[in-house]
Amino acid sequence: MIKRAGILFAAVLAVCLSFGAPVSAEAYSVSRGEAVVEVTSGRLLFAENEDTELPPASTTKILTALIIVEDCDLDTVIEVPKEAAGTEGSSVYLEAGEKLTVRDLLYGLMLRSGNDCAVTLALYHSGSISAFAEHMNERAAELGVKHSHFANPHGLPAEGHYTTAHDLALIAAAAVRNETFSEIVGTEKYTAPDGGCGYARVWQNKNKMLYSYEGADGVKTGYTKEAGRCLVTSATRGGMRLVSAVLNSPSMYERSGELLDACFAKYSMKKVFCASGAEYAVPTDVPEKICRGKCEEDLFYPLAAGEDAQLETQVNLPQKVYLPVHTGEILGSVEIRLQNQLIFSQKIVSIVDMKKSYFDILREIARSHN
Repeated sequence: MIKRAGILFAAVLAVCLSFGAPVSAEAYSVSRGEAVVEVTSGRLLFAENEDTELPPASTTKILTALIIVEDCDLDTVIEVPKEAAGTEGSSVYLEAGEKLTVRDLLYGLMLRSGNDCAVTLALYHSGSISAFAEHMNERAAELGVKHSHFANPHGLPAEGHYTTAHDLALIAAAAVRNETFSEIVGTEKYTAPDGGCGYARVWQNKNKMLYSYEGADGVKTGYTKEAGRCLVTSATRGGMRLVSAVLNSPSMYERSGELLDACFAKYSMKKVFCASGAEYAVPTDVPEKICRGKCEEDLFYPLAAGEDAQLETQVNLPQKVYLPVHTGEILGSVEIRLQNQLIFSQKIVSIVDMKKSYFDILREIARSHN
């Protein structure tokens, strides 16, 4: 009976995901908050209670690790402070006075969810937990997060510490775009050398998705009694990388797999704009001369079947430009919309250096006297 119910749920989810995007499946949700985004574009592919503010438990460490990777030299050796040793909750049992590299501590943070690693790294980065939390909130805002606030680097329950499935997915998408972060969270096992405790530590990644889900390559588990079971997963198939976030999800691994499967089935990465295939001609104030420009980047975007027909491209160029014009100078822009929503905007820049010659000036004077 349970197996039949599971088959029915999967069928209903597939139907829900076949219409529109993002998709809501309110009657069938088993998590307090859920979201799936595509990594490069940040497009929200699935959403259920995605803006509900919830405690994130140790998935908080995704943001902590991203900040450390971005700001710190990973080969720097740091000493474990007494404030970090014995931190409650999940731990790798660091001892005060041990000396480990930032890199070692990051692996302890992300593979074994060491709260003691989180405190050590936060104090090294900012000098205090409160100062690091302030930095977390600043970085989150830069990533477009709108419904989150962080009070500590590890995710232990605290007043004013919350996020949403959508915000967390956006943070994770930004994090896995960082190659160093991505390498760390995709590692199954890591050995940290003896830093003064008398033995080397061997850490196995707690994230079971790495071993059980095809294409899984990150990211982080989390649990507290208040937050319930939380999981952020990244997975890559067919050249498309997705991030799912489920908060307070009793069957977090199964649910994450269902959501990712459905989104991989519905969406695929399409080349929406080819920069090398588009060149733009712009008249100049010298009638005999035309300035040429182009964009520099292609656009790949996750689309469902039929959505490519809904794309609209708008090229914005002036009637003419005034010489001189230098290579790289902005001439205009290209905008692409899907269902009236802007998904891409890129500058058109000059690919030539142009200036008025002596003869151009003479012709200009002659015209002005006619």
